Order: sequence, then structure tokens, then C-alpha cells
Amino acid sequence: MKAIILVGGFGTRLRPLTLTVPKPLVEFANRPMILHQIQALVKAGVTEIVLAVNYRPEVMATFMQKYEEEFKVRITFSIENEPLDTAGPLALAKHVLGKDDSPFFVLNSDVTCEFPFEELAAFHKSHGGEGTILVTRVDEPSKYGVVVNQPNSTCIERFVEKPKEFVSNKINAGIYIFNPSVLDRIEPVPTSMEKVVFPAIAKENKLHAMELPGFWMDVGQPRDYLTGTGLFLHSIAKRDPTSLATGPSFTGHVLVHPTAKIGENCKIGPNVVIGPNCVIGDGVRLSRTVILEGAQVKDHAWVQSTIVGWHSTVGRWARLEGTSVLGDDVHIADEVYINGGCVLPHKSVSANITEPSIIM
Repeated sequence: MKAIILVGGFGTRLRPLTLTVPKPLVEFANRPMILHQIQALVKAGVTEIVLAVNYRPEVMATFMQKYEEEFKVRITFSIENEPLDTAGPLALAKHVLGKDDSPFFVLNSDVTCEFPFEELAAFHKSHGGEGTILVTRVDEPSKYGVVVNQPNSTCIERFVEKPKEFVSNKINAGIYIFNPSVLDRIEPVPTSMEKVVFPAIAKENKLHAMELPGFWMDVGQPRDYLTGTGLFLHSIAKRDPTSLATGPSFTGHVLVHPTAKIGENCKIGPNVVIGPNCVIGDGVRLSRTVILEGAQVKDHAWVQSTIVGWHSTVGRWARLEGTSVLGDDVHIADEVYINGGCVLPHKSVSANITEPSIIM
């Protein structure tokens, strides 16, 4: 089988982290985001993956070389000279996706879930349509475009953008499977999958929806990245609990890289990830926080709802909260308070940031 991952562009919503690496290479639960997807695709029998990229493809290519060998999968790049939206990249990769009659997966690189690719492929085969969309239920459908099925059927009838009255609470989860015939509907020009391709297939009663089991999150911006981390850790607790940290310092679900060093009398958790070669001092409090590789949190710091970037330092008795994000190599002085600060790479902060703001 084949798959295409829509890697896309600049990753502006996840800045300042994406000023250092392309978004798919930002670590999520101590592995680059895109590796979670590639590993799940390979497990489902995918042997060829196309990455549709329009930003820093050379960085992605260098990174992917070793994973081609590790996962025994062929990874090729489809490089867009201009952004082609969500459908155009499929036409650009037609020589791979359409080279035989087997269906192919399509997924957005921001999405995290338990990736039920095998179940999706079996469901798609069972109904005989041209395409299948994974859908997930949400509490507030008025914020989204929702998917409306035909009565008592998995066949999709229509799509409704931000409905004012309840018509459905199912939204597109950003993961699909198509027959190669869908490629005849798409030109290599900017084209929206959601606004152009899906309605056309649905009009012919050839588009079906499969409900996603388990959790789902688009982790393309800091608040959702942190929420998605918590959901992912909860999923790990059910599937592989021995990989999570245990002991008197930990509460709830916490993932700690084996090379990280943690001081005494800490209270860490819930929903915390600590990356490779991180150093956590004595008496530190961490919750709903991700500490990326090589970062240091000094004694008695209090960090909540924060992403601490690579090789950054949080000073003694500092307090960070409010979805703060530190870029690469940021240094926060002792006893500084930061609320919702977005600090660009290679900056030092020695004054309090009491309101959400960007520090350039």
C-alpha cells in the first residue's frame, strides 16, 4: 500500500519551535511528530510514503534517510513550488499514488490519534466506494465544519460549515483512504480537498465516513499540542503502561527519557514529557508541560502548561504558565514570572512577562 502525508508549509501556528525545525520534526512524546505516523503506516502494510512538502525539503530529506532503512519503507518527496492546498499535492504525486489499483492513505501531518489504518482499509474495502474519511466526535460542533451522513448509513450526504443549529457532531479527522480514481478529479493546482473534492464524491454517493475510535487532536498549535500530549499519554497508559515513569516524584501520566536527570523532592505530572539529556533540579514542579531535548529546569522552578524548547534554561524559583513557549536556546533568569510568553530562539529573559506576548 501507499500513503501521502501533507506536510505543508511554514508551521506558523507552532512558532517559535518551527523557527528551528520544520513542524513534522518537532518532537511529540519524545519522537518527531511524523515518525508516529510513519511507524503506524508501516505497521499497516504501507511500503511507499510520499511527503508533500513546500518548506525546507532538504532538512526533511536528510532526516528521513535513516528512517527509510529503519522502517524498511520507501519515502519520496513531492516538492511544491507553490502551496497546493489540501488536494493539489495528490495530483503532483500521481506517478506514485496512481501507479497501481490499490487504495492509498492521505493524512495531515498535524494529527495525532491511535491511527487505525488497518481498520480503515478494511472498512473502505467493505463499502466499495471511492473514498473514506475518518471522523471524530466533538463537544462543540458549531466551531467546525461537520460531516452529515445519509440516514442510517455510513455514506456521507453533505458537509456543513460551523452549523448554528445541530446537524451533526462529527468532524473530519484529517485522515482518509481513496481509490486511485480520485486522482482523475484533481489537477496539480491549488485545490481544497474539503471544499471541492469531498463534495463532488459525496454527490455521487461514493464517500463514506468511519468513526475514529479513541482520542484525536490536531497538535499544530501550542495549546492543542499540550492537550494532545495529555491524550497521547493517557493512551500509552492503556497500551504500554510500563513505558511511563513511576515513583514518589510522579503523579498521573509522565514520560521521561532514560537519559534525563531528575533531582530530589520534585513533583512532576500529570501530563508531562521530559526529553533526552534534560536536567530537572531539586524541588521542581512540572504539570501539563513538555521539556524538549537538552533543556534545564533549575531548583524550585514551577512550570505549568508550557513547552520548554531545546537547550533552554529555566532559572531557580522561576514560574512559567499560561501556554508559554520557549524557543531553542532561551534562558529565563532566576525568580522570573512568565504568563503566556512566546520567546523566540536565543533570547534571554530577565523581567517578568505578566500578559501573553511575543518576546523578540
